[in-house]
Amino acid sequence: MTRLPAQLWIGALLSVALLAAALLSFLWTPHDVTTLNISAKLQPPSADYLLGTDHFGRDLLSMLMEGGRISIAVAVLAVGIGMGAGVPLGLLAAAHRGGWSDELIMRGNDLIFAFPSLVIAILITATFGPSATNAIIAIGIFNIPVFARVARGGALTIWTQEFIMAARVAGKGKVRISVEHILPNIANLLIVQGTIQFSLGILAEAGLSYVGLGAQPPTASWGRMLADAQTMIYSHPRLAIAPGLAIVVMVLALNLMGDGLRDLLDPRIRRARA
Repeated sequence: MTRLPAQLWIGALLSVALLAAALLSFLWTPHDVTTLNISAKLQPPSADYLLGTDHFGRDLLSMLMEGGRISIAVAVLAVGIGMGAGVPLGLLAAAHRGGWSDELIMRGNDLIFAFPSLVIAILITATFGPSATNAIIAIGIFNIPVFARVARGGALTIWTQEFIMAARVAGKGKVRISVEHILPNIANLLIVQGTIQFSLGILAEAGLSYVGLGAQPPTASWGRMLADAQTMIYSHPRLAIAPGLAIVVMVLALNLMGDGLRDLLDPRIRRARA
């Protein structure tokens, strides 16, 4: 029986805890984050407000719960876009390695890599306006070449295996081989890369919201909370510490999961530890 790596357990527990809090916000939060209560502004932690309130009198814990919902949703959807478009492109490029389609796909990837997600977000929001949806599109576009490169690199190695040659002799086409034989054998690479891009998506969403290109008020997000707290960082540091710590814990948890999954799924690492 394979023993699960410790970092995988720790990362999974932390991730599940934050995800559970975010999902709980759909049903319940200690207070309504859309209601302003100026008379209770900047309250310290208490029985009524476990983490205190912000400068608008909103409950900080409730905002963290709802902010996590937005931040995690943006990262998940952006990774979904990147994986959904990037993996087929990577498989197509590997199946036609050295051909014009391979060259076209990889040069297109290089073009996207030349523009960071923040620049892409600026271009998109300049046209359609800032929003969480546009942040998803911007981060998702940046994820496409990442997954395309991972899929292509892993697939190129599999294409040289003897069982692939046997499949070709049996009359299977490149598309069928890619789906039935290549994709299952590179799934471990894609899963690990997915956890890494998920953590980067959390950071990217926080960064975009911080500069005003992500979720817009009154929608709460961790990056937006940091932006709102920056003018009171010295007088009320807890306003920035709470969302900053949430981002750190979530990113750390996802990176631990990525390391644990790599150790669990990589046969070379398993053999070295055996």
